[in-house]
Amino acid sequence: MDENLDSLVLDLLEWVGQGARPYDEVMDAWRTSCPRLPVWEEAGDRGYLDRRFIPGEGRFVTVTAAGNVYLRRHRMPVAHRS
Repeated sequence: MDENLDSLVLDLLEWVGQGARPYDEVMDAWRTSCPRLPVWEEAGDRGYLDRRFIPGEGRFVTVTAAGNVYLRRHRMPVAHRS
């Protein structure tokens, strides 16, 4: 896999974070016109993101258990970065 795309997938997972982000907010922040950088699609295909509809609240995006495992394996904790 492309190293740049992997890095962007990690950035997306970190940005979504541990809670749920509104779907429209995620789409606005991570929209790209470049077909060579399908970050959203790649993260979804890998099973790292989940979309949910909460009645009365709307659509949300969360990081899956697989996404959290991927983050732990590929990113150092913030306290250990230089």
